[in-house]
Amino acid sequence: MTQGPQGPGWGPAGDPDGPDGPRHPLAPDALTAEDRADGGGAGAGRRERRRARKQARKAARKAQPWWRRAVPTWRMALGGVLTVLLLGIGAFVLMYVVVRVPDPNAAATAQSNVYYYSDNKTEIGQTGEVNRVSVPIGDIALTMQHAAVSAEDRTFYTNRGVSVTGMTRAAWYTVSGRGLQGGSTITQQYVKNYYLNQDQNLARKAKEFFISLKVDQTESKDTIMAGYLNTSYFGRGAYGIQAAAQAYYGINASQLNVPQAAYLAALLQAPSAYDVATATPDGKAAAIARWNYVLDGMQKLGWLTPAERAAEKFPAVKQPSPIDGVGGQAGYLIDIADQYLSDNNIVDPASLAAGGWRITTTFVKSDQDALASAVRTELTDQLPDTTKAKDVRAAAGSVDPATGKLVAAYGGPDYATQEYNDATRTDIQVGSTFKAFDLAAALQNHATTQDGVPITPGTVYDGTSGRAVQGLPPGLSYDPPNEDDVDYGDISLRYAMMKSVNSVYAQEAADAGLVNVRKAAIAAGLPADTPSMNSTDPSIALGVATPDAIQMAGAYATFADHGQQITPWSVQSLSHDGQSTVLPSHKATTAFSRDTADTVTSVLQGVVSPAGTGYLALDLNRPAAGKTGTTDSNNSAWFVGYTPQLATSVGLFAEDPKTHQRIPLNVATGVDRVNGGAFPTQIWTNYMAAALSSQPVAQFDLSSAASSSNTPATTGPATPSGTPSTPSTPSAPPVAPTPSATAGAPTVPPQSPSAPASPAPPATPVQPSQPANPSLTPANAAGSAPPQ
Repeated sequence: MTQGPQGPGWGPAGDPDGPDGPRHPLAPDALTAEDRADGGGAGAGRRERRRARKQARKAARKAQPWWRRAVPTWRMALGGVLTVLLLGIGAFVLMYVVVRVPDPNAAATAQSNVYYYSDNKTEIGQTGEVNRVSVPIGDIALTMQHAAVSAEDRTFYTNRGVSVTGMTRAAWYTVSGRGLQGGSTITQQYVKNYYLNQDQNLARKAKEFFISLKVDQTESKDTIMAGYLNTSYFGRGAYGIQAAAQAYYGINASQLNVPQAAYLAALLQAPSAYDVATATPDGKAAAIARWNYVLDGMQKLGWLTPAERAAEKFPAVKQPSPIDGVGGQAGYLIDIADQYLSDNNIVDPASLAAGGWRITTTFVKSDQDALASAVRTELTDQLPDTTKAKDVRAAAGSVDPATGKLVAAYGGPDYATQEYNDATRTDIQVGSTFKAFDLAAALQNHATTQDGVPITPGTVYDGTSGRAVQGLPPGLSYDPPNEDDVDYGDISLRYAMMKSVNSVYAQEAADAGLVNVRKAAIAAGLPADTPSMNSTDPSIALGVATPDAIQMAGAYATFADHGQQITPWSVQSLSHDGQSTVLPSHKATTAFSRDTADTVTSVLQGVVSPAGTGYLALDLNRPAAGKTGTTDSNNSAWFVGYTPQLATSVGLFAEDPKTHQRIPLNVATGVDRVNGGAFPTQIWTNYMAAALSSQPVAQFDLSSAASSSNTPATTGPATPSGTPSTPSTPSAPPVAPTPSATAGAPTVPPQSPSAPASPAPPATPVQPSQPANPSLTPANAAGSAPPQ
């Protein structure tokens, strides 16, 4: 470009007298006219410059690599954000206008739920006959209102009816499939209960959000609080605060004091689990912790002074009154079905409480009747007519190994008088029934003894009572006695299972690895969070864990089905207002190899033999396998067993009905000792005979490896140095000192005082099969030093 005296564009250099030079400038009007004639002007110049810059940016962006062009510019990003924001605001305004507050729906007067046996015709019972008396806010104690705010929504009196963070969290959990999630305000819960249904989906959540905003603007906080407390469920069939005050304290809602109100507010989180009159010790502790949380909140919000808070004592509650419609066995089965639906995130408790569900369970009517009859015949009718004997309780579960269906369960004599379900409680030690998992762990992992000998049913161990376990991790020691402190000498694992020899299986579990023992129990079907199932505790081998009766039946069903595991389930169809709900599938997973599972079955068959602790089960007159279990201080006794078609567990314990403190079974029954081979085995046999009466006798189809391990050897182990005494009469069981560690089942199961006569076991133990090489030395022979 040429350079003029006044800079670029001012004419050619050296030509100041040119027509466009500085000595002959155009007049302003002439310049404007010229620009206009060319379609330009000052505005046109700016437009041209903007156009040029825009074209330059486009050209520069086009010249960039494709991956750089894929990244939006800040202008594009800002535009996108503003667009989304405007659309969101528009959608919010539209939804706010469109969504209207509906009339109260049927949830405010909930329907019944109807439960059926597996035939889908025979009714088990009904729930949801709503016990509700709505009361105005003036008839609800102010302490109750404050307690509800402290428990459920501490910003209730200042928020606008919704919690954005809570809704976001709930929506994320729902979309991501992580289960149902709470987080709603009191207003939102009131809207859900009173205006909407109990569906857990984003559409209902969205309606709940906008209706809550409108309700907060159109209704007073007192109206919302009254509606919330009148539609909430508090357990014991009580809907609404007036029914709850009557159910737990026998007073009106207006009479509730601070500690009573705090407890009822605590119940809103878990109505049944927090009922301290029926809860387990863990449940009661959780309820008290929640009660303290509510009181602490009331102090923090200024409704209690520190001195008043410190003075509050936990209030006593009434014992539950009989509940119509769920008496007898019905309530226990309904409770199991409800728990299954809740635990698997199919229907939450609030939705069930709202009613209107048709639920077909897996329970078989004839099997359920047979189980209740067996407990009555073989236990209740055999016990002495004493106050203490009435404290003896039974728990049982029965599972189809092929499908995992729970066909029967026993949770107590009558739900109307004993609401707590013993079939699902997890505070009863299972004792020596756990030894099946000890053996499975060794077989599955090809474990060896401390001397490097492969572990098989014929492997020989030292059965000396109180012998120190070898090979435990540093810092651990364990020397459990055998029952009656009997020394068995050198015996095989098969014989040790038959006689439930503690010293042998404590050592065998250490050889298998305590971690592997825990893994085997979990693989069989016991939950990973089973209480006291700790792999750092050597006593895990002898059954200090406390799974429930249904879980134990399911775990043994895994052995019955050749190592295929299916978690027991109890609901086979579900519908609401004619709409069916899709239920989870129940596919088997491989827990153990067939050889492992079948070998365990082979060994457990020896327990149900004339020389075994479960010899009373021979009255079934079918091939059966199982294991007895008796625990410290005679606090519980078990028999868990199976045939190819059915796996059943029976547990026995006693507890004070008011304090829930455990009572030794021998104290409650008035006999010297109650073992797993007595009442539990008799109940099991009676029930299994009835439940299988219409099915053909089935043999165990064991693998060739398991069958060969069951071949008797030509020589047996040395006769134990101390043989348990046999009771001279059925009514005089042997007297034994209380063992200091979890004991196995008795060598000779005692008869109950009035139990039916059964063949006496042989005085000399039947010798079990031995390893192929009879010259093998006993595994972990005595004399090695205990761990330090």
